[in-house]
Amino acid sequence: MRTIDVKTVTDNIKDMCIEANHFLSQDMKEVLKIATAEEKAPLGKQILEQLQENMKIAGEDMIPICQDTGMAVVFMEIGQEVHFDGGSLEDAINEGVRRGYVDGYLRKSVVKDPIYRDNTKDNTPAIIHYSIVPGDKVKITVAPKGFGSENMSRVFMLKPADGLEGVKKAILTAVEDAGPNACPPMVVGVGIGGTFEKCALMAKQALTRPVNEHSSIPYVKELEEEMLQKINGSGIGPGGLGGSTTALAVNINTYATHIAGLPVAVNICCHVNRHAVRTL
Repeated sequence: MRTIDVKTVTDNIKDMCIEANHFLSQDMKEVLKIATAEEKAPLGKQILEQLQENMKIAGEDMIPICQDTGMAVVFMEIGQEVHFDGGSLEDAINEGVRRGYVDGYLRKSVVKDPIYRDNTKDNTPAIIHYSIVPGDKVKITVAPKGFGSENMSRVFMLKPADGLEGVKKAILTAVEDAGPNACPPMVVGVGIGGTFEKCALMAKQALTRPVNEHSSIPYVKELEEEMLQKINGSGIGPGGLGGSTTALAVNINTYATHIAGLPVAVNICCHVNRHAVRTL
């Protein structure tokens, strides 16, 4: 059994909130650079170049990449041989988010009630997902999610008879309906299978997978490649102003499901696709 003080979790999450909002992950930097070189539309290329300049300024001057610094989504993969000491783990996670957003001067975008919308003034509570895994390590992923793209996400409860073609239609429908509102070029996370809530969670998790890594399942890999090609053929383009770079990646996760269902979730993220990952 390995013991971890929850203060360590707080300290790391504080730093990760600041890191994710100021610095693009390496995989996103690389794919954006490639897209800029390959974009044929003059206006599309200009927008991609401006996005890269924005990233450079954000990192050098410690200005957030985007004014919407998002709602903090935290994935905790906890080794079953880990014991947390020093207080509540959930309180420690939210304290890390609070410190990250307050001390890092990040925009506070969370309201405590969805109808009576009083701002919590510290961007808490976070959205926290826990999973128990083998071992004595803790993997933390912090993914601030802006709502320009979050609002464009969809869940489709398809019938099994809709099959793979129905899945493709659902993905393309979600992206086409989003159009410029999701701040393209976007990253498209897709969850197929499970239940209503499971497919949505898989789509969210898919956004945290490096964009240069495909699914290990052959047909899913082919689907990722096909969907990226078709999305980029839509002509929406960077900023929704036309071009061949509407999406930078399509990441798809799958899971077992019921004989009577075929749930599909599409969680869209803007071009920054912010996430920071650490292992304790």
